[in-house]
This record gives sequence, structure tokens and C-alpha cells, in this order.
Amino acid sequence: MNPVNLLNHTEISAVQLRMLIKKGIITLGGNKKLKIYGLLNCKSGKRMKAENRVFFTDEQQAIANGFRPCGNCKRNLYKKWIYSVPEN
Repeated sequence: MNPVNLLNHTEISAVQLRMLIKKGIITLGGNKKLKIYGLLNCKSGKRMKAENRVFFTDEQQAIANGFRPCGNCKRNLYKKWIYSVPEN
């Protein structure tokens, strides 16, 4: 998969963000430094700095950009991911 341009939190207004969430265009958030994605209401995600926050339309977009599932709000997907990562 080819990476898709990320929507950075600092590049969008609060009004635009709410509109995109309400329309279902944005469904997930991520931390671009840690390369983790999760639900918009995740307590871990809410604590991150705005300059590190990015948004995704769906999980395929997050995965295509090299992000892994959050261990807090996406626990089942995280477990599948962690057990699929080869050990060095």
C-alpha cells in the first residue's frame, strides 16, 4: 500500500475538525512520533500534544502509513499486531 497524506491536527481548525468527525470522514487519531493509532475518544490519545496528533479516515489508511494499533483502546488488534511482529 502507498502511504496517504496525513491530516495534521495543527493544520486544521477546531470547526473543520468537528465537521469532518461528524460526517464520518475522520474516524481515528494517531501519534505521528510514536506511530500509534486509535479511537478518537481514547484516554491515551487525548493526552498527546496537538503537534503530534494526526487523523485517519480508517484503519487501512493508518496501517498504510506505518502506524500500529493502540494497546489501550484497540487491545484486540494490538495483541494480534504484537504477536505478528518478528523478534530480532
